[in-house]
Order: sequence, then structure tokens, then C-alpha cells
Amino acid sequence: MSKVAVVYWSGTGNTAAMAEAVAEGAKAAGAEVDILGPSQFTPAKAEEYDGVALGCPAMGAEQLEETEFQPMWDAVVPVLTHKKAALFGSWGWGGGEWMHTWEGDCEAAGIHLACDSVTCMNAPDDTALAECRALGGALA
Repeated sequence: MSKVAVVYWSGTGNTAAMAEAVAEGAKAAGAEVDILGPSQFTPAKAEEYDGVALGCPAMGAEQLEETEFQPMWDAVVPVLTHKKAALFGSWGWGGGEWMHTWEGDCEAAGIHLACDSVTCMNAPDDTALAECRALGGALA
């Protein structure tokens, strides 16, 4: 049985809803799943998992949340180079460019993404939630 971490930050609850769907998908595929906030996910904690789903909405000028999520991300990047990883998040303005930047950061760091990232504008609809469940299944 694989062990999957779903690590996310959410300001409005949209990315939280996506995280729950990711966890559902991973559990349905047989994985043991922990849902964690950025303050709970350290490099040592990351070592405990086979797969990691990371969720963060677009903030400000299409970037990751700066006070909690970005510092955690910077710290765990070296550990994620030998894990299955996937990205998800919501956005409320702009065109979702933050996800393309984040995917590029993963590629530059040598992080292999297990599946396509999932994004949605504002609250996730049924299609986005199904994509989140599939993302979780890809990590399991």
C-alpha cells in the first residue's frame, strides 16, 4: 500500500475542497492518505510518503501563497525529486499562469509530475472534483 500526502493551503475553501477530492481519489485507489497544512509538512515528513499532492491557489500577481506555502515548498523541493508528485489549485483572476510557473519550477528541480495538474476558476465544479480524484488515484 502506498502512502500519499495531500498538502495544501486555502484562503477561501476552494483549494480545500480540491484537496478533499484528491484524498478521496487516493484512498479509493488503495493508498493510505494524510491531509496536511504547510506548517505540518517538513523535509523529514516528506520522506515518509511515496506520493505528494500539493495544492495552492494563485495569489497576488499569480504566485504561490508567500508566508506559509512558499517557504514549505522551498524546503521540500530536494526531497520531492524522488517522489511521485502532483499539483492542484484554484484561481480567481488572471489566467492561471501561476500553475505554469509552478510546473516549470518542478521541471527545473527534477521533480517528476505523475499526472497533469488540476486547476479551476473559483470553486471547483463536478468536473474539477473528478479531475482531483483522478489526480489522487495517479499518486496511489
